[in-house]
Amino acid sequence: MTIPEPDNLSDANLTAQGLRPAGNGRVLLLACGALAREILALVRLNGWDHMDLACLPAILHNHPEKITDAVRAAVDSHRANYARICVVYADCGTGGLLQAACDEMGVEMVPGPHCYAFFDGLAEFESRGEVTSFYLTDFLSRQFDAFVWRPLGLDRHPQLLEMYFGNYEKLVYLAQTDDPDLTARAEAQAARLGLAFERRFTGYGDLARVLEGWALQGTQGAPATRALQKP
Repeated sequence: MTIPEPDNLSDANLTAQGLRPAGNGRVLLLACGALAREILALVRLNGWDHMDLACLPAILHNHPEKITDAVRAAVDSHRANYARICVVYADCGTGGLLQAACDEMGVEMVPGPHCYAFFDGLAEFESRGEVTSFYLTDFLSRQFDAFVWRPLGLDRHPQLLEMYFGNYEKLVYLAQTDDPDLTARAEAQAARLGLAFERRFTGYGDLARVLEGWALQGTQGAPATRALQKP
């Protein structure tokens, strides 16, 4: 079975509405809308036709206190339709509440503090100790205004820039794809914030390895994973 391209995969829709599952497959990946493109790319690349994808609105990224309840409600809504549900969120600012909820519901979730860490690689991210770095992914490079500039009020009160970013030293763009336009956008955002710029090509990082493990559970003779990784 060929996995179709959803017709509502725009950044605006993924930000505000999320993504409904196609209703195919035995395993549902319940994810943040900011990860939809990367997950679908891995599913197609590896022929994981038994996996379906549903996404919650990516804007929950800015409201971590709402993530746990939203995930719990979505698991309850979809549980009867799938043999297994896997949650493609890391902790994402929930303070351990999401992990506790997933344990209670008997569903797996991605390890780590947030998507920056699992794209970079959990071990690598922790070892860097970059407490003065601000991170963007491909999605956030495209959606910088919607997720950073406007929510922080910088479009209306630019004098707040120093208060929010005065303790940062650089913007690190964790690139999932080799896209010159996204790199240029991320570099422009660094200049906008008055920060040094670093591009770090991560590919899909630990996300690919976690999804591979879930894909292979209960399957026999599955093909090897083909994932865009670090050079």
